[in-house]
Amino acid sequence: MITLNVVKYFNGPWRSILGNRLSGNIVCVNKTRPMSTIDSKAVEYHSAMKNIWWDENGPINALHSFNPLRIQFVKDGLINAGVKLQNSNLPLKGFKIVEVGCGGGILTEGLARVGAQVTGIDASAELIDIAKEHVKLDPDISERVNYIQTTVEDFARKPKETYDAVVTSEVLEHVANPQIFLKECVKIVKPGKSIFITTINKTLTSLLSTIVATEYIFGSIPRGTHQWNKFIAPHKVQRILENYGCETKLIRGMHFNPATRRWSRPSTVSTFYGLHAIKHTETSV
Repeated sequence: MITLNVVKYFNGPWRSILGNRLSGNIVCVNKTRPMSTIDSKAVEYHSAMKNIWWDENGPINALHSFNPLRIQFVKDGLINAGVKLQNSNLPLKGFKIVEVGCGGGILTEGLARVGAQVTGIDASAELIDIAKEHVKLDPDISERVNYIQTTVEDFARKPKETYDAVVTSEVLEHVANPQIFLKECVKIVKPGKSIFITTINKTLTSLLSTIVATEYIFGSIPRGTHQWNKFIAPHKVQRILENYGCETKLIRGMHFNPATRRWSRPSTVSTFYGLHAIKHTETSV
């Protein structure tokens, strides 16, 4: 059956995907790059999922099953940076974290459950409303979570708190301008603190596995979730962060198996990857 699906795919949607994702969409982008990081179509697309966001067996099950790996990546990064996690039950107790692009709060709540004080921001009013309602169901963490409907640009312009980390997970591949987006994320943390990013590498492997297989053959996530031309290689993310006074400390591969819907940590970064950087200097960005 899988073989038949592959054949059908390459005879059908494959051509349109290659046409749209590898050529057409790229040719049609505006010549002048936007100064905002918001991709309004991406915001609308994800907002439409508000009623299924917290269905752990639903269309975005992959985000839910990704949570343990993402949280472990944050903990490992902090440990590698010399932070001592004192409480085994609440290892991130006392840490102030901003999650940029929190959606309906899956990772925000996960970070709060391991002790962090988390502010989740997102451009989607619908998803922030869902996040606010869902966190009320767990009084053990509701006091540690704050949601704000805003853009990263507007949030970065407000008076700063002393945040220990910025986390942006599965967001960079959806923004209109990754360089501006990362610049604004850097503004939020003080020198010596951490930035954690998970996103998707721009490789042929990521096209075939993340879009062709995951979206079209296995249907593990909704079709149209990703655009290959917006994926970004880790060395490019590293270079952007270096321009804003940040040093990359760790790049780790992450892999999603669309057949089993399970995550693992491979030795390569050919598809999903996590990047941890430290902001060393205060810049004028």
